[in-house]
Amino acid sequence: MSSRFIAFEGGEGCGKSTQARRLAERLGAVLTREPGGTGIGARIRALLLDPGLGVLDDRAEALLMAADRAQHVAELIRPALAAGRHVVTDRYAGSSIAYQGAGRGLPVDEVRALSAWATDGLWPDLTVLIDVPPEVAAARLGVDRDRFERESAAFHERVRAGFLALAAADPEGWVVIDGTGPVDAVAEAVVTAVRQRLQLPV
Repeated sequence: MSSRFIAFEGGEGCGKSTQARRLAERLGAVLTREPGGTGIGARIRALLLDPGLGVLDDRAEALLMAADRAQHVAELIRPALAAGRHVVTDRYAGSSIAYQGAGRGLPVDEVRALSAWATDGLWPDLTVLIDVPPEVAAARLGVDRDRFERESAAFHERVRAGFLALAAADPEGWVVIDGTGPVDAVAEAVVTAVRQRLQLPV
């Protein structure tokens, strides 16, 4: 069986990190994340999430995300797939399109093209969007919030709309899972979707 690349997407507090971990465990897959899936990426992540960073230009933010992704694909994702391992990532290019595109207001096509260039055209076999209304997600977040978690409700609404637009535009490549239910129920919905879409024995 050929290796598969699965990305989890969603807004802050949606539960995608938990679901990515659970699916990776069931698949015996490599679990990774963005930003921060490599040593270099971890340093970029610390910068991007720092609430005390100050004003970061939107294009600079998009470029930092792309730099992290380029290193991530070259150092970790492509080698793992080439070795026959499934890869599950907590965030990938969809996050850039939703956050820096829909959220920040940068041209979506340009953000998409930047990710395509950074990854040399590597896209997931399946993207799982864990969808949770921003007000539900906000209630799940603690007081100690990072730079993105501190953004306005309007920003998070735009990000959610961006994700849903991506899923609607590519129904074959994306699946939307309601993340408001119990963790086990969400996990089973994810497993069912992966079985149906990728024919994996999960």
